[in-house]
Amino acid sequence: MLKLGVNIDHVATLRQARYRGMERGEPDPIAAALLCEQVGAHGITAHLREDRRHIIDRDMVALRKAIRTRLNFEMANAPEIVDIALAIRPDIVCLVPEKREEISTEGGLDVVGHEAALRETIRRMKDAGIEVSLFVDPDPIQVEVSARVGAQFIELHTGAYAEVFHQKAERNRELERLVSASERAHQVGLRVNAGHGLNRENLPLLHVVPHLEELNIGHSIISRAVFIGLENAVREILQVMEGYGGAVPPGSTP
Repeated sequence: MLKLGVNIDHVATLRQARYRGMERGEPDPIAAALLCEQVGAHGITAHLREDRRHIIDRDMVALRKAIRTRLNFEMANAPEIVDIALAIRPDIVCLVPEKREEISTEGGLDVVGHEAALRETIRRMKDAGIEVSLFVDPDPIQVEVSARVGAQFIELHTGAYAEVFHQKAERNRELERLVSASERAHQVGLRVNAGHGLNRENLPLLHVVPHLEELNIGHSIISRAVFIGLENAVREILQVMEGYGGAVPPGSTP
């Protein structure tokens, strides 16, 4: 069964727009996480950025205590954030690239260019009993080096696919890249998640990508919740995910 991890970062974005620097504020991302769990989410994802633009330290502590599903701590490979993750002990960390000027994560991690540093962080996480995922573009070399540095998972960056979804030729090329990368990951012993830019419109075609275990989706769920409520937005995505088989039907063309 394909699982859903709901990213609650943008609940915190809304809170910080009014209450940044204050002890309390609304909406509460912890309450949002619990509501997502109640309606069927299989896990909660939160990204503690170095600039604390949305999720802040106390959110991560509270999430670890409150949720009953799987906590996915998205993070840059930065010493301060690594230490916080080791103290909180989430179920899994997902190491992502991070630039202060970007609005959202713009691309996959350069595992090849940061192999030594990533290897050390992965070792520390695994020693603490924390699983490790690397957020990578669907590139076979990045996938292969992800296995070499010791990650258990990769999360395939689906942003390029989402960007060209309405351009059939480009979309199919991106789907082919995702399929190939996922196949290669499976061959080298990596488990495969995916995320970025996914929504109820582009999710059905993603079903052709094999070996997926979890999708991490945030912005589209929180955006949709403005109109139909968070519970319904989560249920809607779960419905679109139903029936995932992880293979291209014979003779089909996305």
